[in-house]
Formats: sequence, structure tokens, C-alpha cells
Amino acid sequence: MSRNLPPLNALKTFEASARLGSFVLAAAELDVTPGAVAQQIKKLEDFYGRQLFIRRNNQLYLTEVALGVQAVAAGMMDELAQLTERLVAGAVRSNLILSVLPSVGVRWMNRHLPEFLATHPEIRIDLRLEEDPIDFYRNRVDVRLSYGEHLYPDFITVPFRSDSVTPMCRPEFISSGRLDPARPDSLRDEDLIHVNWRVGFSSYPDWSAWLAGQGVERWPRQELGHTTDTSSLAIDLASAGCGIALGQSILAEDELAAKRLVMPFAYHLPLQYDYCAVYPKSNERSPPIRAFVAWLTAQRNREAATATQGAVVL
Repeated sequence: MSRNLPPLNALKTFEASARLGSFVLAAAELDVTPGAVAQQIKKLEDFYGRQLFIRRNNQLYLTEVALGVQAVAAGMMDELAQLTERLVAGAVRSNLILSVLPSVGVRWMNRHLPEFLATHPEIRIDLRLEEDPIDFYRNRVDVRLSYGEHLYPDFITVPFRSDSVTPMCRPEFISSGRLDPARPDSLRDEDLIHVNWRVGFSSYPDWSAWLAGQGVERWPRQELGHTTDTSSLAIDLASAGCGIALGQSILAEDELAAKRLVMPFAYHLPLQYDYCAVYPKSNERSPPIRAFVAWLTAQRNREAATATQGAVVL
């Protein structure tokens, strides 16, 4: 729906004339001639079909209609002036609406995002934890961190992190003799923590796939162990000593670094898809989005070398 707006240059001229009470003073402020001011006022009067000024004893008086126009025009000009001042001073902050998978948000993004914000203090983040798929336009999302490139085929997709899964448990779990790090088949069904991946995550490997990669043809009985539908909760359960989880490196960085969790086996099973930043093509030129995606790409280069380091075999 098109807007029925008055000629804005004429409105600017009217506001100056009404505020200063003189075409001559308005002309001086706007750096034009008094005749040019008169022409702009005539244009605005023609647009509204109403007289705006009355000359009396070499003074300008506003008509009743002009008083209403002046109130709106003055407020609009003041707001534009304040916005311009903030822009010129560099104080205007850019907002970035970021939608993230819950596990990635609470296990990875919350630990790394402060680095991005420290290098881009002009950006303010609106961080949302959501499952796929999302509606970019209804929710006004700028960037989505998603698993795989297949969910949003019409959007720009930039991979930023590969990942893998491997068994993770407390060090005491191994020292107690509940498993033998030299024998993957020593894993007991009652000690396994399973993740029921949600829609869109069917490509995540399970315990049978990891065991098959170790040459063990076995389908563990899920009902004998613990089960959760969130990968971060599986890591929490393992950290609490409730069993051994098939954990993701990206989600267990802190636990592995602090040795609250160890990886008793050297074999890592890569995930089928990368984690990706997804955003509409219409946002391609947005400075906050470009800065965020560039930071993610740098993270990928820096973290690829350490994603699977720190395996501890006892």
C-alpha cells in the first residue's frame, strides 16, 4: 500500500518558516532564496488544498490547518535531527536477531558469543533458542544456526563447524572397571545414555552405528539405559556419573577441558552434516550479518584443529 505523503522538501521549508516566523529567516537557514521558500510553501498549499500562512503587517500567521501540520512536522524534524546526530556520532547500535538450536545455544554459543560482542560493541544481540524449522520472516530472524544445509534451500548457507561423536564419561567410570578402553564391546547396555534425535536430526549416529565403526555388530537395548531427546542433557547425565554418552565435541568443550569428562576410545564418528549459518539473500549486504558470518568462519578455521583433541584413554 503506497503512502500519500506531502512533498518532503516543501514540508521541511514549511517547518522552518513556521518555526522562525519569516520566509527570509527560513531562506537563510535553508541556504535558498526567499522566492524559493515561497514556491515551496505554494507547493505544499496546493497539495493540501488549504492556505497555510496569512500575511499581516509584515508578519506571518499560521492558519488553523497550518498549526496541525506544524505540530507533526516539528516532531518529525526533531526526531530526524536526533537520529542524524546519533548516526554521525556513531552511537546508533545495530540489532542482530540470532536463532540457534537449543543445545548449540546453551553449550557452544553462550561460551563463544562474548568474543564476537567484544569485537563488535555496536551490535546488540537478540538470541533465541528454537528447534528447526523456523519462519524467518514471521519471526524477523536475521541469522539461523542450523544443522545441515538441507532445511532452508532458498537461503544462503555458510558451514561453520564440523563435529563428531564419541563415548564420553566420568574418569571414575573407567577406573571403576565398568568398561575396558581396549574393548569397545565391553560397553554395557545399562550404562549407555541414548539421545532420541528430533525431526531434522535423523542423520545423527546412534550407539549401534558407533559400535559398528569399531567392528562390533550389536544393537543395544535402549530400555536398559537412560534416554533423553536433547544432546546437551545426555552430556549433563554423563557428567553427573549416570553413565556414558555418545557425546558431541562441540557441546562438551568445557567438560573435556576440565577433565570432568574423558573420551575412553580414540574412535570418533563424524556427523553427516555441518552446522551452518543460514540467512535470507535479502540480508546479504547487512553489516551485522556479514560481521557475524565472518566471525563464524574464523571460528571454523580456528577450532577445526582442536575439535577432536583431548581424548583421554585410561
